[in-house]
Amino acid sequence: MVIPMSNEILDKLNTKIKGDIHLDKDSLKKYSRDTSLFEIEPTAIISPKNVLDIENLVHFVNDNKHDNPELSLVPRSGGTDMSGGAIGEGLIVDFTENINNFEIDVVNKIAKSQPGVFFRDFEKELIKNNLEMPVFPASKNIAAIGGMVANNCGGEKSLRYGQIRNFVKKVKVVLSNGKEYEFKKITLDEAKRISENDDFIGGVYRRIISLVNENYTKIKEAKPKTTKNSSGYAIWDVYDKSDDSFNLAQLFVGSQGTLGVLTEVELELINIKKHKKLVTVFLSDWDKLPELVTNVIPTSPVSLETFDDTTMKLGMRFFPQIAKRVKKTLFEFLLGFWPEILMGIKLMRMPKLVVLVEFEEDTKEILDEKIKRVEEILKKTKVVFRTIEDHKEAEKYFIIRRESFNLLRKKVGNKRTAPFVDDFCVLPEKLPEFLPKFLAILKKYGIKANIAGHAGSGNLHVIPLMDLKIESERNKIQPCADEIYALVIEFGGTITAEHNDGLMRTPYVKKMFGLEVYGIFEEIKNIFDPNNIFNPGKKVGGSKEYSFSHMKKD
Repeated sequence: MVIPMSNEILDKLNTKIKGDIHLDKDSLKKYSRDTSLFEIEPTAIISPKNVLDIENLVHFVNDNKHDNPELSLVPRSGGTDMSGGAIGEGLIVDFTENINNFEIDVVNKIAKSQPGVFFRDFEKELIKNNLEMPVFPASKNIAAIGGMVANNCGGEKSLRYGQIRNFVKKVKVVLSNGKEYEFKKITLDEAKRISENDDFIGGVYRRIISLVNENYTKIKEAKPKTTKNSSGYAIWDVYDKSDDSFNLAQLFVGSQGTLGVLTEVELELINIKKHKKLVTVFLSDWDKLPELVTNVIPTSPVSLETFDDTTMKLGMRFFPQIAKRVKKTLFEFLLGFWPEILMGIKLMRMPKLVVLVEFEEDTKEILDEKIKRVEEILKKTKVVFRTIEDHKEAEKYFIIRRESFNLLRKKVGNKRTAPFVDDFCVLPEKLPEFLPKFLAILKKYGIKANIAGHAGSGNLHVIPLMDLKIESERNKIQPCADEIYALVIEFGGTITAEHNDGLMRTPYVKKMFGLEVYGIFEEIKNIFDPNNIFNPGKKVGGSKEYSFSHMKKD
């Protein structure tokens, strides 16, 4: 239960920071939600003015936590988190108001960004310089850099580029002693020299080095075999024996602000590929997807995305709103789908799945060769497909996928999105056996859902639409989640590829990794955050009872 801040505590806080403190009802209501299933009213919302404010906030919480156990810091950027990672009972630290600057080094293809920078603003500047950061979420128009790093986002191009951790060069973080530190890839010898220091950061390095050394094999074996993962702490990516490197920055990527407060990230950039084409494939059922993925992957597409007929129908329902967002008349937007209408006639029904096979290369010759190869494969597979030459025309599919889900978040009739199994990942070759069992569980509970995702990596996003005002509907969620996550773990998958643990999946982390590895995660949390002041109850220490008792009811 949230305990209102006393006037005495509030007065103390006001003397410590220059930023704004929000306690009004509208702010408390707004920040009690992200895009997850959950709702938790915070104690207050803080908009720090600068890094010094953040350091002082950490000191303030440490100094007052004994007498005010509810005090904690919950970092928040765009608030688009689907796992409940950006809400909590403590002080919400909102970066978007003031901690929102970035700079681009065009020559070295590096960008430095504070956490409150919205990706849409960042991307505009990159495009002006023929650069891109190719890893971004479907919510890229409303997401911010801090949350993307905190969740280890993936996105449409993750098949080629992986997740954002692959592009993080350095991070700056305020730790629990109230000081800002920089973390980057260094040698093990350099890490050992830091560990000899008789101070807080020396102790951090000393204990992490010991933890890795004592559990090296166990840690490496714990890393999920899937190509993407955001569950747990990425301790397996800290020490690399092959080049004797040590990189604590990797621990903070995907940590959901539970180890410290991110203040800056340095990101590697790439040049925008000049030549792009999209092959759209219409499938009549799910059974054909695994074979298609297996056959197409060797052609090295930049992305291999899919969405089902339910998502397509919702996209059609939202056509007027989507057309408005992309600044086209409804007629112009609908006219763009005339070739697909003809493809549907060829199938004699609306396809069950649309698969997007996207290619982008530096030269037209390489691109054309890949397109030729994939077309030959698809002809042999005997599926209905179309190659779209114009990249602007191809973008309509990605617009439908992104904007449909953004519009879904707002509501569809008396139902709302209920993301509780929204981000699992299994090896693509296991999909033929996994999918029927997964769909059978949803059917058992009478839950209808939209399914889209990254078919090339076996990462599917499943978004049920449910009426959460009805208690019997809410009561379906936990037992259904229990069965689905047990199935994912049985198949050697991960409970979250991109969206992270948060309130939704933290209670399942122990089952996924086992007691020993979960104990290592708890030790990591204790090393960095002994007073549990950073986003408590996420990654470790969460419970189903707490999470599901804070489920939205509207």
